[in-house]
Amino acid sequence: MKKIKNIYIFLVLLFLYLPILVLVFFSFNTSKLNIIFSGFTFKWYKELFMNIDLLEAFRNTLIVSITSTIISTVIGTISAIGLKKFDFKGKKIINEILYIPIVIPEIVLGIALLSIFTLTKIELGFFTLILSHISFSIPFVIISVKGILESINPNLELSCADLGANSWQTFFYITLPMLMPGIKSGAMLAFTLSLDDVIISYFTAGPHSNTLPLKIYSMIKGGISPDVNALTTLMLLVTCFILFISTYIQIKNMKTGSDTYE
Repeated sequence: MKKIKNIYIFLVLLFLYLPILVLVFFSFNTSKLNIIFSGFTFKWYKELFMNIDLLEAFRNTLIVSITSTIISTVIGTISAIGLKKFDFKGKKIINEILYIPIVIPEIVLGIALLSIFTLTKIELGFFTLILSHISFSIPFVIISVKGILESINPNLELSCADLGANSWQTFFYITLPMLMPGIKSGAMLAFTLSLDDVIISYFTAGPHSNTLPLKIYSMIKGGISPDVNALTTLMLLVTCFILFISTYIQIKNMKTGSDTYE
């Protein structure tokens, strides 16, 4: 039984990660066609740093993703706290419509945002692109932070106030540290969604605000060049490195906390 379980886990992991391994494998292919592996080369990594259009699209993607993530995380965190701690008219309605940007098709949201920008005569570009990414990222942050807020014992904040702390001290020293797991997960969701968005970006990006997903999408008909595989391989390595460092820090903090407790 255990052997069958291990085989099943292996097949699931293979199904999930095999396409990524194939992509990395073909980034070292001498052939320009991603069909047959003809030989090993680092040529496409050199070609990558000479592909100005691709690097510019990647830079635009990082600018939009980082900016929209920071803004949506701040707004989403404040909104989640407000929805949890305060009662006001329309609170129930806001909690219900919060899920609309998540459940509706992206093409509907993209057309709706384009209509708003057209009606308000806002020129499409970085501003509209960032604004659009903020709009669909905020609900994910709110939901992540609200989930943590539900599990926080309100007596901790009351105890802090009883000991003489004001509302700001209570927030920064008690509430905010406890909210950090939800804030981090919400920010990661926002960044990931923004990083690989195609549909909404297609409707709200201007001629000089092309992002990496849009650039790759435009290359599909003519064939994706191997330097795209090289770029995605480098992005994968950076992501794995960040995850490794994050996991290492968490394990180190857990050991430090355990030693302190003992």
